[in-house]
Amino acid sequence: MEEKPLRVLSCGDVEGRITALFNRVNTIQKKSGQFDLLLCVGEFFGTSPEAEAEWEAYKSGAKKAPIHTYVLGATSQETVKYFPSSDGCELAENIVCLGRKGIFTGASGLQIAYVSGREAQQEPAPAHCFTAKDLTSLLTPLVSSSKFKGVDILLTSQWPRGVWQYGNNPEIDTKFCGVSSVANLAEKLKPRYHFAALEGVHYERLPYRNHVVLQENAQHVSRFIALATVNNPAKKKYLYAFNIVPMKCMDAVELVKQPQDVTENPYRKPLKEGKKYKPPPSAVDEEPVSQFFFDLGRKRQSEGDGSSQPKQPRKPPQPTGPCWFCLASPEVEKHLVISIGTHCYMAMAKGCLTPDHVLLLPIGHYQSVVDLPSDVVEELENYKSAIRKFHKSCGRRCILFERNYRSQHLQLQVVPVPMERCSTEDIKEAFMVQAQEQQMELMEIPEHTDLKQIAPPGTPYFYVELDTGEKLFYRIKKNFPLQFGREVLASEAVLNIPTRSDWRDCKNSREEEEALTKQVRSDFQPFDFTLDD
Repeated sequence: MEEKPLRVLSCGDVEGRITALFNRVNTIQKKSGQFDLLLCVGEFFGTSPEAEAEWEAYKSGAKKAPIHTYVLGATSQETVKYFPSSDGCELAENIVCLGRKGIFTGASGLQIAYVSGREAQQEPAPAHCFTAKDLTSLLTPLVSSSKFKGVDILLTSQWPRGVWQYGNNPEIDTKFCGVSSVANLAEKLKPRYHFAALEGVHYERLPYRNHVVLQENAQHVSRFIALATVNNPAKKKYLYAFNIVPMKCMDAVELVKQPQDVTENPYRKPLKEGKKYKPPPSAVDEEPVSQFFFDLGRKRQSEGDGSSQPKQPRKPPQPTGPCWFCLASPEVEKHLVISIGTHCYMAMAKGCLTPDHVLLLPIGHYQSVVDLPSDVVEELENYKSAIRKFHKSCGRRCILFERNYRSQHLQLQVVPVPMERCSTEDIKEAFMVQAQEQQMELMEIPEHTDLKQIAPPGTPYFYVELDTGEKLFYRIKKNFPLQFGREVLASEAVLNIPTRSDWRDCKNSREEEEALTKQVRSDFQPFDFTLDD
């Protein structure tokens, strides 16, 4: 019988906003059912008189945590007073401090390693700091066992230094971020999930390997997730929900499965000079090496040192049959074209959802965003930036989506939504809810993540880019509803024009299309960078 997964919530710095946190947990549990435990990293307590009074209500029993809650120790001298012991203890009903460092093993077999506080800068170490000795005493008994594979969860308050290497970058200046001692701990403990806080941002790193490909047996992947502060004004994510079956209960083959977006281990030293990283078979040899998430380290004989652009760039792939969107094709409807750049163009959408619904397309024949070479990507980004500015000046949010499924030429759909209609959060929720209703799980991906990191060329996918830069992604398996993007935006929750969800029901005459195109061309002209000298 398959082991039932544990349902876990993890949280960033609470800073005394305990009731706000538990109210949010209650809301989640009402919607999604009961979770087994809540893990809090970073600073749990606040220093204001209000925070002290709030904690008193829990300490006295007047209020009770709605879930088994485990917190790390103090990260500042001011909050040490809240912890009666550095070895861990119950702070209030349902709220337990794990202690300075150690391993907590639940009845299910779930193994959680933890280190509280910050790295000590002096000896003797203050009560809110850990030392190298603490880390050694935590590591040695574990890694000295030949049966040790890793831990299920690692909780630290500080980030591991360099965790962003080979991965997507956090929205933070990494110059002074994280400590090497935590990186060394994470490398040796091989946690399946590692949570940290203190930096005030949400950062979900791409999963990374714990083995060297072709040199070591496959091992499970690790995921690092940093969480923001509870109730932060920027509404950055501070709660993370996940299901986990303890490692000791898992089938070995299932445990070591590698997701498609896995990267190299950020804590390992780079390969020695001369050793080349071999790309996966899906990474086609079409584009310059810089376009892939890894620097593939390949040079073609004719390209010299790769420091200058090749004199004759490779031509885009040719369509296998008639293509309605290649600008040089006789099938293209040129009366719909609004603006033409060097590599991309903008056109009215056929059967447009709104009168200013447009498409951004490459002039050459490329199937999806992840197939584009760097010069095309650069101009596409210029178009996106220009059209965002245009719609913002008119009080509209700009929603972009792409469906790389049953389509042979990239069409990036751009649909404006009046700001007074709904917030970005409402639009995001509409996509999430309607995806769930169709048994699809849209994944949030970090703002500056290149899609190529997640979807190698050839992967069918659907993705949405909101006006805040947030991206939602779904790897299409089969039977994807072709009008999904339109249906969400046409729904009552967003534009409230459900009868226009299918483009075939919205066809205009050629004269109407020409008039719409002329209007958008005129309106967009002040923002059209292709007209600049």
